[in-house]
Amino acid sequence: MEHNPAIREQAVVLLRRGMPNRAVAEHLNVPRGTIGWWRHEDRKRRGETYVQPSDCPLCTGREFDQPAYAYLLGLYLGDGHIISKPKQHHLSIFCDAAWAGLVDAAEEAMHLVMRLPSVRRRHRNGYVEVKSYTHHWTCLFPQHGPGKKHERRIALEDWQQEIVDAHPWEFIRGLIHSDGCRITNWTVRNGKRYEYPRYFFTNKSDDIRKLCTDTLAKVGVQWTILARGSDPFNVSIARKASVALMDAHIGPKY
Repeated sequence: MEHNPAIREQAVVLLRRGMPNRAVAEHLNVPRGTIGWWRHEDRKRRGETYVQPSDCPLCTGREFDQPAYAYLLGLYLGDGHIISKPKQHHLSIFCDAAWAGLVDAAEEAMHLVMRLPSVRRRHRNGYVEVKSYTHHWTCLFPQHGPGKKHERRIALEDWQQEIVDAHPWEFIRGLIHSDGCRITNWTVRNGKRYEYPRYFFTNKSDDIRKLCTDTLAKVGVQWTILARGSDPFNVSIARKASVALMDAHIGPKY
């Protein structure tokens, strides 16, 4: 579709003044893709190299929202991954669709850690993928790499460990919200049924389970390992005092 050259000229003027593509498109009633192409051609003609703006704390020196990052780190180690390709960069956190509050919390944590990248939700059968688009997520999660997390070494950088040490409960909360649960167990003694709450964290990675148990120990939570068959995938928290601590700081998913 051909557009009046005067409209294109007006659009370029507005774009050079800093007006975003969407606003220019709405103002001139021109498709946003066309506005984007005009911006690209104008930059190319002027020899201007476009650099995607970023508020990555590591790259810009901006102050970290450490509690939000500790929580997001737990979510990432449990049910997250990063896609980093030449034309595709995003962090994905996969949430059970039954836990609407968890979906909201994952999205909020992404926004708090970096506000500039766009965040979207992709609904699939039984779960919601919360996605944030920027290649700077690889800066903040250097554990990113090829293959499954349980098939490669997972270790925190010194700066990440400092954040976890400063905000251990947020980190544990992210782990439990991703790969954990709070359930009610029961047993029968002397003909009477007894019920008691218990937390589980289940992950195939020995390294990630150790990050979990090390942090639990630092906050005074006692834990044991329960095998799934012959595999020690389950971290169990069942002692009354430890469950009370978890309830005070973590609570059930919602």
